[in-house]
Amino acid sequence: MAKPGKRFRKASEGVERGKAYGLTDAVKIVKSGAKAKFDETIEIAMNLGIDPRHADQMVRGVVELPNGTGKTLRVAVFARGDKAEAAKAAGADIVGAEDLAEKITAGEMNFDRCIATPDMMGIVGRLGKVLGPRGLMPNPKLGTVTPDVATAVKAAKAGQVEFRAEKAGIVHAGVGKASFSEQAITENVKAFVGAISRAKPTGAKGTFIQKVSLSSTMGPGVKLDVATLQG
Repeated sequence: MAKPGKRFRKASEGVERGKAYGLTDAVKIVKSGAKAKFDETIEIAMNLGIDPRHADQMVRGVVELPNGTGKTLRVAVFARGDKAEAAKAAGADIVGAEDLAEKITAGEMNFDRCIATPDMMGIVGRLGKVLGPRGLMPNPKLGTVTPDVATAVKAAKAGQVEFRAEKAGIVHAGVGKASFSEQAITENVKAFVGAISRAKPTGAKGTFIQKVSLSSTMGPGVKLDVATLQG
C-alpha cells in the first residue's frame, strides 16, 4: 500500500481521529487543507441505513445546489425539430436522434448527462446496455426524460447533481470546489443533505443518515456531526 504524500499527511494533522466536527468547522478544515495545484473538488459521502438491493430501500434523485458544483457538465439531448432547437438554445453540447444513437453505439460518449424527449425513448431504450452502466440512461424520475428539454438542460448546466446509493448504502457527490467560499460550500452541503433526507425510502428502518464525511480530492475525510446538518 502506497504511503500517503507529504501534503496529505500535513492536511491530516488538523483532523482529530474519530472526532465528529460541526459543519462550519469541517468546511473550514477541508477548505484550508486543499493545497493541490488544481482546484480540488469538495466531496461528501453519506452512509445510509438502507439495503439498496431491496427496491423499497433505493435512494436516487437530483438536487440543485444553490451555488452550483464548479464543474461544467457536457449535456447530450435526444430530440427532433423544435425540441432539438430549444435544447441547442439552452446550451446543450450535443443534440441528435438516430445519428446520436449511432455515435454512442460506436463508443462516442463525450458527455456527462443525457436528456431525452419522451418520443425518443424508443431509440434511447436500445442503448440501455451502454448508457445504463455509466449512469447516463435518461429517467423520468430524474427529470431527464421530459418534453421540456430546455429547462432540463439549463438545470444540468446550473449545477444540478444526480445521486444514487451504491451497494453498501453509500451516497457520494461533489458539492463544490476548494475555491468556493466557506459559506457557499456550507449552503451546498445543507442542500445536498436535505435532498437525501427527503428521499428517505419507505422501507428504511432505524437511523437513516448514519455517517457523513467531507473531503477534498486530495485530502483526508473529516467526519461530520450529523446533528449540525439539519436545517
